[in-house]
Amino acid sequence: MKELDVTIDGILWIDTMELPDNCVIILSQGKAKVAELPAFAETKIVTHQGQVKRVKWDEGEEF
Repeated sequence: MKELDVTIDGILWIDTMELPDNCVIILSQGKAKVAELPAFAETKIVTHQGQVKRVKWDEGEEF
């Protein structure tokens, strides 16, 4: 996952032309991260007390 810059004022500027075609942006605790989504996967976002703790990808391929 790649961390995105958030200004001191809490503003997140994103150039959508620089992002992968299929991606997810996760915001938690004043931080922002972006990750490209795999072609075949199940993505789980694990939270604890309202905060993101972990992001898991269970990748696979259709037979």
